[in-house]
Amino acid sequence: MKIQSQTNKRTSNYDIMKRQMQKEFLKYDQEKMIRKFGLASDEEYIFIRFTAMDYRIGRKNGAVSGSDDGFRTFREADYNEAMTLYDVLCYSRDNCRLSGEFVNMQSLSSVMGGSAPVGSSLFSDRLSRFDHKEVPLAKACKDLGGEKAERGDVAYRIPLFDFLPVIFRFWNSDEEFPPSLQLFTDKNILDYMHYETVWFAMSHLLERIEGKLLDCKPG
Repeated sequence: MKIQSQTNKRTSNYDIMKRQMQKEFLKYDQEKMIRKFGLASDEEYIFIRFTAMDYRIGRKNGAVSGSDDGFRTFREADYNEAMTLYDVLCYSRDNCRLSGEFVNMQSLSSVMGGSAPVGSSLFSDRLSRFDHKEVPLAKACKDLGGEKAERGDVAYRIPLFDFLPVIFRFWNSDEEFPPSLQLFTDKNILDYMHYETVWFAMSHLLERIEGKLLDCKPG
C-alpha cells in the first residue's frame, strides 16, 4: 500500500504541474509562436508535429492532444509530451537557430555545470529491448521519419520536431561489450528548450521508437 500511495502522489504531482503549464501557456503570444516555427493554426488550435505524431494545443484552454490519424481520434498528451511542447513554444529563444553540429546529449550536463539527471536511466532501461533487433529497430526509426545516419549497428537522423532533428545510434552487445545507445542533439538545442526538457523529449522519443518496435511483425 505504501508504494501504491507514493506512485499515486507522484502521478498527481505530474498532473498538477502539467495543468499549471496549461494555464501558463495562455499568457504567451500565440501568433509569435506560429510565426517562429511556421505552424498551422485556426481559431481553436495551434498544430505541431512531434516525434512523427500530430498535436493540437487549444488556443483558449491550452490543452494538448495527440493523434496518429489526422485527428479523427485523439488522446490527451502525457506529461513528457505536454511539457516539451509548452517549453518549446513558450520559452524558446526568439533567434533560435540550428548550428548544424551534433553533440552527445549527455555532454549537455557539462554545459549546465551539473551531471546527467536520474532520467539518464532511460538509456539503460531499453538496451535489452533493442539488442540484436536491427531490422525492426531500423523500421521503427524509419516510421518516425528517420533517415539513415553513420556509425552504430542502427543509426538514424530523426525529426524530433520538423525544425529540430536528433541522431539515434545503437550498438548491439557482443562477447566483450554490453549494448550501447547514444542520442545526439543539435549543439543549440538549449536555445529551443530547457535542459531538463531535453530529457523529457528524449524519453518520449525512445517510447515512440519502442512502441513502433513492438508493432513490427516478425518476418
